[in-house]
Amino acid sequence: MLYHLFTYLDKMFDFPGAGMFNYISFRTGLAFILALLLSTFIGRRIIDYLQKKQIGETIRDLGLEGQMSKKGTPTMGGIIIIIAILVPTILLAALNNIYIILMLITTIWLGIIGFVDDYIKVFKKNKEGLKGRFKIVGQIGLGLIVGLTMYVSPDIVIRQNLEVKGETKRVENVLYAKQDVKSTQTTIPFFKNNNLDYADAFKWAGKDSQKYGWILFVLVSIFIVTAVSNGANLTDGLDGLATGSSAIMGVILGILAYVSGNVNYAGYLNIMYLPGTGELLIFAGAFIGATIGFLWYNAFPAQVFMGDTGSLTLGGIIAVFALSIHKELLIPILCGVFFVESLSVMIQVSYFKFTKRKYGVGKRIFKMTPLHHHYQKPGNAGFEAYFQRPLQAMPESRIVIRFWIVGIILAAITIITLKIR
Repeated sequence: MLYHLFTYLDKMFDFPGAGMFNYISFRTGLAFILALLLSTFIGRRIIDYLQKKQIGETIRDLGLEGQMSKKGTPTMGGIIIIIAILVPTILLAALNNIYIILMLITTIWLGIIGFVDDYIKVFKKNKEGLKGRFKIVGQIGLGLIVGLTMYVSPDIVIRQNLEVKGETKRVENVLYAKQDVKSTQTTIPFFKNNNLDYADAFKWAGKDSQKYGWILFVLVSIFIVTAVSNGANLTDGLDGLATGSSAIMGVILGILAYVSGNVNYAGYLNIMYLPGTGELLIFAGAFIGATIGFLWYNAFPAQVFMGDTGSLTLGGIIAVFALSIHKELLIPILCGVFFVESLSVMIQVSYFKFTKRKYGVGKRIFKMTPLHHHYQKPGNAGFEAYFQRPLQAMPESRIVIRFWIVGIILAAITIITLKIR
């Protein structure tokens, strides 16, 4: 709203300083600072309210180090993150930008689903929370909205990068098509021609290949939203782990949005130019500020947990953000921490079922999943103890920091994939 107000003042009255709001970098800095201050200052009040209402985490004893000391810690703190994201975005971003609209819908949509889940756990005393099928339906619904919006909206277009090669067949310049087009193209890492078109999988369909390409893109959108939001939810098991990891991912997504929405930087990196995505940098600034501010209270030992209200929302935001800038195929790298956490659960469950069916007794590969719990609980005797000996229990804060370091390494790899091909 402030963006539109100051733009009007600058245009109509040449109001001193109003022109600063035309700069994305200025508004991003303001969004970051405002989100950081909001999450820090309102966070204390919300935590006090949650404590007063005895809205605390219910802990099931799994034999993990320091686990039972967390009992009664206020939960549903994801409300802090959501408020700190929404307020700066609404104030400072262009609200007629389709990408900003998508991100606001995502934040509110998954925030509601997570809030209902936490509400059932805390107030209804049902440890299971919202039924899994309802969560999945909500995530699928959001993926469908995002995929179809990107298909039908005339404001979501790309301008394909065209390589100009010299006599040595090396790329000397990058030009762009003269017109913006609707396209199912996305960025694929490590390949020289780094544009992958979903429609290419349906070349046999001739003129209908683009239509089938969009169907595939919508299905991919549903899968990514569901997978990443659930991955973030599984990662939220140690103080500050999901929060810090999300902040790291937010920085990279903001950079990718800015370079994709700037024709000069996009040309230098030889990636497709996406008009309008630069505005997403304001949302990214608010996202990073909100998560860092929340980390003030969520770092070990946590004074508040985000609950599903926060974890589902953070994962969904990261997924939709990546889809919006056509960088969804970079998610396995950028969100490697979420990916490995989810993979560890799938491997554990599958192996347990397989060995129980084959030997009558279920066996485990990890001491406990998601993976971060594997580093907390001592191993058992026999082969498993040998396999896990290098991975003995560590202090919770050390586990979190090491996961952050891995996340930073993966973030760096994500960026350099734009030039390694």
